[in-house]
Amino acid sequence: MVSPFRRHQMHVRGLTSGATVRAASIAPDIRPDTPQGLEYAALRVALHDQLRTLHDIQSIEARNPKKREYAQTYADWIDGVLTAGEQAGTAAQDEILITNMIWAIDYRDLDYALALATHAIRFNLAMPERFKRSVASFVAEQVAELALATAEAVTLEQLMRVAEMIDGADMHDPIRAKLYKAIARAMAARADTFDPTADNAPAGGKAAYLDQAMGYYTRAAKLDPGVGVKKDIQAVERAQKALAKEAAS
Repeated sequence: MVSPFRRHQMHVRGLTSGATVRAASIAPDIRPDTPQGLEYAALRVALHDQLRTLHDIQSIEARNPKKREYAQTYADWIDGVLTAGEQAGTAAQDEILITNMIWAIDYRDLDYALALATHAIRFNLAMPERFKRSVASFVAEQVAELALATAEAVTLEQLMRVAEMIDGADMHDPIRAKLYKAIARAMAARADTFDPTADNAPAGGKAAYLDQAMGYYTRAAKLDPGVGVKKDIQAVERAQKALAKEAAS
């Protein structure tokens, strides 16, 4: 159990970590001879112990709750790092933050994962070497695949947040196509359940959702002809024709 005083120390050291200069062995950009550097080193030891424990758990279903539990160890450090990034406009490479971003996607706290991803992309933080890709590519693909596999696991708003976050990032076209496909399906689903009396009903109503869905499907197909949206496009076309017919009657 971490005491309130210990949590405060972690938060303050996390705040100062983002403003330190590049140093040697213990962690890039976090000096090992400072209180925050020592705190970071201790937390990395805990992190690597936990990673070894997770590696020994074969069941993904059993592994993900452990990740959620372990994440509490680093919450105050990460809160300090995020605040420092906002205040100082700079941030150090941080294995703790990146690992917790990956974990949060796994245990389905997407809002937290996207907050960490926003920081990581803004300050050009790197993924662990084993991933062989950027933070933007990783987040876009993981969130898109989750949305396509389990639509209720990701909201349209979260998908749009990812799209905004990765705008301008360099990545393979099929990854972006997959994200656009997920957005289009979420738009089409909103059209299917559209309630014109709802307070948040958009201008243009159901037709607007269908038009946007078609736009994202078309962009996805252009980026990756094999993304698999042909039947989806046909379904949207049928819905558009039915809506036009209804409006004309």
